Amino acid sequence: MAKTKIAYFCQSCGFESAKWLGKCPSCQQWNTFVEEVIEKDPKSVPTWKVSSTTQQRANKPVEVADITFTEEDRLLTPDKEFNRVLGGGIVAGSLVLIGGEPGIGKSTLMLQLALNMPNIKVLYVSGEESEKQIKMRAERLTEVSSQKSKVKSQNEFDSHKGCFILTETSTQNIFKQIEELEPDLVVIDSIQTLHSSHIESTPGSVSQVRECTAELLRFAKESATPVFLIGHITKDGAIAGPKILEHMVDTVLQFEGDRHHVYRILRTVKNRFGSASELGIYEMLGEGLREVSNPSEILLSQRDEPLSGITISATLEGMRPMLIETQALVSTSAYGTPQRNANGFDAKRMSMLLAVLEKRCGFKLGAQDVFLNITGGIKVEDPAIDLGLAAAIISSYQNIPIPFKTCFAGEIGLSGEIRAVNRVEQRIAEAQKLGFEQIYISKYNMPSAAQDKKRMDLSRYTIEIKMVANIEEVFELLFG
Repeated sequence: MAKTKIAYFCQSCGFESAKWLGKCPSCQQWNTFVEEVIEKDPKSVPTWKVSSTTQQRANKPVEVADITFTEEDRLLTPDKEFNRVLGGGIVAGSLVLIGGEPGIGKSTLMLQLALNMPNIKVLYVSGEESEKQIKMRAERLTEVSSQKSKVKSQNEFDSHKGCFILTETSTQNIFKQIEELEPDLVVIDSIQTLHSSHIESTPGSVSQVRECTAELLRFAKESATPVFLIGHITKDGAIAGPKILEHMVDTVLQFEGDRHHVYRILRTVKNRFGSASELGIYEMLGEGLREVSNPSEILLSQRDEPLSGITISATLEGMRPMLIETQALVSTSAYGTPQRNANGFDAKRMSMLLAVLEKRCGFKLGAQDVFLNITGGIKVEDPAIDLGLAAAIISSYQNIPIPFKTCFAGEIGLSGEIRAVNRVEQRIAEAQKLGFEQIYISKYNMPSAAQDKKRMDLSRYTIEIKMVANIEEVFELLFG
């Protein structure tokens, strides 16, 4: 009988040690090591059908010039937002990890994808729900589409015959069913519920998550079958399990949003086959998730009368330009220490903007309560919204509204200068498409647009472009 192997794993980062340590040498966290029993049998390896080309491939060094490259054929889904986030579709043999808070809609998103894949055999493996629960959710997702079509049939899932449900947590049994079914796409819900017989530890532990992911990675690469993993997150917002889990997969997607809002955001954190800064927006409805093709229209509220402290900023998420509404409220502090609160924006950057406004422009904001809000429940890290936020703060401080059809795109430096932002042409085009009359940008930002105006190419931009150099010039144009 083989001797039982015992190892200690850090629950924070997955660091493995032969003995217990009080402090993890990798992540510097205290009291995070737990004991786990490891026993691997090299003879019992999960089996699945492997293509002949994979079996005959020789692992030899090849010169870069001799490597032949052909463009990958991506599998396009009916969901355009999902295709955009993945970089143009699903790549064969890719391993994609989707993380998000409980109840945010991860399972709904993947089940909706599995039901609507045309002519594709999809295996949906669930370790958290029973077949009846998944059936009830599938009926809710297809209820509206069946009502719209008004087709009465005994089986309302005739159009979803390619979706197979498997309630299993053992990876050996899952691979056995995969070998019999030979699906074109596999969805695992969730990776923390799976367990491998090679590891004697509970499901969800560091060693189990790592081993199950490694087995699914080998299957995806050798069979060229794309695999989607749904992952839980910790209270800090990070994906549960060892950090190596995110390094093993090809793509990491974060499904986020505020439960009190109907909008959900699918954000790319890592992508080996495309841009790592793409973003897709969905609307959570009773019948499932609806993709939002034009997020600028939903992020801009309709106001009957002009109000102070509200501006429109042109931001960019990946390749997609968006116009968002930025709100500010400045009031006299009733207590000794003024409050600073930012929702959807970095609080440290807000403090920097307030310091610049007070030092460079002379606004006395040190004794004022300042609250910032990005509407729609989204989080923005683009520095191009600095100018819009500064204008909203001064608008609320002076109680002077900013005109409806005015938007901003510019980064503010510590000396009060308006710095250039990237891809400003797309921001201007988006503002022009939504009917804005003028946009404030940095004068150092786009010499291309200035040259176009000199060439009398006014048809390209019908919107009035105001180029400013510093923040004092902006406030002079806005408030006189």
